[in-house]
Amino acid sequence: MRFHHLALSAVACVALNSFSGGYNGLATLAEEVNTSEESIAPETSTNGYTPPSESESFTFQSDVSRMLDIVVNSLYQKKDVFLRELISNASDALDKIRFISIENPSVLDEKEELEINIQYDQAEKSITITDSGIGMTKAELVSNLGTVARSGTTGFVKAMAEGKADVSMIGQFGVGFYSSFLVADRVRVASKSHEDGVQHVWETKNGQSDFLIYEDPRGDTLGRGTEITLFLKEDAVDYCDGDKIKELVEHYSEFIDHPIKIRFAKKVEVPVEEDADEEEEKKDEDEEDLEVKDEEDEEEEEKEQKMETITTYSVEQVNTHKPIWNRDKDVISDEEYKQFYKVISHDHEEPAKWSHFDAEGNVNFKALVYLPQSVPAEIQTSGWNIDEWKAGMKLYVKRVMISDDFELLPKYLDRFIKGVVDSEDLPLNVNREALQESKIISVIKKKLVRKVLDMISKFSKQAHDVEDKEDDEDKVDDVEKDEDEDETEKALKEHPYITWYKRFSNGLKMGVFEDDQNKQKLVKLLRFKTNKHNGEDDWVGVEDYIGRMKDWQDSIYYYAGESMDEFEGSEFLEIFQKKDIEVFYFTDTVDEYWVGSVPEYDGKKFVSITKANLKFKDEDEDVLKKREKAYSKKFKPLTKFLKDIFADKVTRVSISKRLESAPAIVSSGQYGQTANMEKLMAAQAFKHGDVGGGPRINERVLEINPRHPFLTHLLEMVSPGEGVDEDFVPNMDAENMAWILYDMATLKSGFDLVNSTNYGERMLHVLEKQLEVEGMELEDEIDPPIEEDEIEFDADDDVDSMNAADFDFSADVEDAQEE
Repeated sequence: MRFHHLALSAVACVALNSFSGGYNGLATLAEEVNTSEESIAPETSTNGYTPPSESESFTFQSDVSRMLDIVVNSLYQKKDVFLRELISNASDALDKIRFISIENPSVLDEKEELEINIQYDQAEKSITITDSGIGMTKAELVSNLGTVARSGTTGFVKAMAEGKADVSMIGQFGVGFYSSFLVADRVRVASKSHEDGVQHVWETKNGQSDFLIYEDPRGDTLGRGTEITLFLKEDAVDYCDGDKIKELVEHYSEFIDHPIKIRFAKKVEVPVEEDADEEEEKKDEDEEDLEVKDEEDEEEEEKEQKMETITTYSVEQVNTHKPIWNRDKDVISDEEYKQFYKVISHDHEEPAKWSHFDAEGNVNFKALVYLPQSVPAEIQTSGWNIDEWKAGMKLYVKRVMISDDFELLPKYLDRFIKGVVDSEDLPLNVNREALQESKIISVIKKKLVRKVLDMISKFSKQAHDVEDKEDDEDKVDDVEKDEDEDETEKALKEHPYITWYKRFSNGLKMGVFEDDQNKQKLVKLLRFKTNKHNGEDDWVGVEDYIGRMKDWQDSIYYYAGESMDEFEGSEFLEIFQKKDIEVFYFTDTVDEYWVGSVPEYDGKKFVSITKANLKFKDEDEDVLKKREKAYSKKFKPLTKFLKDIFADKVTRVSISKRLESAPAIVSSGQYGQTANMEKLMAAQAFKHGDVGGGPRINERVLEINPRHPFLTHLLEMVSPGEGVDEDFVPNMDAENMAWILYDMATLKSGFDLVNSTNYGERMLHVLEKQLEVEGMELEDEIDPPIEEDEIEFDADDDVDSMNAADFDFSADVEDAQEE
């Protein structure tokens, strides 16, 4: 339904006048209204409603239909916000009268309570919001609810059309009252100012070109304040329900300072109360009837008792939780912080850490953020790569919630951080998309991320004193501890950050991959096992690693794999163990993704130990070059032979400078994928249905150990002796040995074999030679020996033919005695 442009000008004036707070605080910026002070007989409503005959009619002045289109289409995307806006206005009115009462306490004489009351009438299909705030006089009702600014509306609409204005500008004019027309056909405002002895009513209907003002025929029912009654449209009657209203209040206005009370209506059946005459008549009839009734008759009489349905009412305050973020953090106890966390997160556990701060500068806001103890259920179920999740941060403006589905933090933090942000610099009445693009929001996001990361950083550095409980343990040596007690004791000994990190490490690692501005801060928070510290309680940070680096070391080394077991005994680690170099163990799927996005940390590059061309600067470079040259010359026939065989398998064959016990390994080229990453990419391709196209050959390097006897023997097999023709071709055994060497190196380096069938055939050939088998012909089938036929015994048949007489041996005993 489209509103008549004059009928809506009443609410447009609020958009231009309410920024000073409350109803009476609305500054009048409009030109003088051309109204008739004479009583005009109002028209009768088509719904049967007729306003009082003494009503005065005032004509709306300006065309605000285009303003309506902007607000309805761009501002209010959910009708639910009407209640939020009206409660917010009521709260402003209460704040205004409270401020005035500081200098003039007598303004509260008529009504001391500062509260908001909401009631509904399902028969009338109406909702009424009443506050005991500052109220409005007749003149203020006319000017504040019926006047349009001189050129503000037209100028704003024109600027929007030309792209020179932002929707957030609407918020500067406070269009809260305007949202009433999203759900109401008729709006009635009764108000009583502390400066006026008469209570007046302002009223208009959707589609009418005027509004009415009249003295409230009910008299002074408010004492002081404003009562707004919305007569709902047919498509909005669902709001006329106590539970629905409570849900909206708790969602949007949970932390309003003033009490918000809802009157709930409930229908119950009660016995019909008979009047005195009926009771006397019944008594006389009972005296005449002397028949004694038994218990069954009495029960039947009770069942036949008449019942009637009545409506009972109860009042409940729904905003019992206080916005502790507005209080000084020095006066808030830890228990209060913990309880508030449970309120906003609906988590039964206590938070691991929290940070309460005020941000001041170009943009001012208050925030309270929490680290949960456990990973949210949706992440436990679907993993950290989920596309949809419940945002953990709630955005408030002056304690009124604007959104609980707003990206105030980057995704990797928003998935688990819980908290609130409250800013008075933000406009209240703007939509989600406009806020998302707001420069103020950008500033809030940046400061919020910095504070959250600082909180986690302080958490990781906090002191952790482990109490010496040896004496206590001695006393309970004979007492068997259950698993829960062991876990509790373990948690006490473990640093609380490590306990938290084990659960949320993937979130932080995804942040390194996603958040370019904060990569270094996030890397600093990561913890890993290493080849030197791989115990259950050992966790090493990057800064600790750098602090223990060799003087000549300029790289941070890591080894990525599926599990710790994969690293034990690895030939890649031998040289690092020998040189006493620490190596990070990466076992999470996301590890190689984030490390690939971080070129270096503190001037040190991250280097995988499974990459080729590793160089250590603890040896004389001249000696290394001369040795490399000598090896290259000596093994030239073998490297050429291997290159020819494995031309489509490896990009090059090199003489390794790092191998110790292994004859060969397969490493990754500078731009190639490690074995672990290759498996991850293959799994990802399979997950997305990309299973065709055959195997993808990675950039691999075959490194051979020039000191290993296998290689020196193989070199002899492929090298032509003195006086041998240049057309020398190594025998097939050399090629088979080379393939076995390559397959072995491929598997031990973590790669998968491209052709397992060929590998199996080569191994069979090796077994054939080792077992000295002459030929692979199969022997004839064995002929089983001939055995005598056995009498078949059918147990079932024999059992069925037996009876008790078969077990009577008395006759046989007698015959034996006679003999």
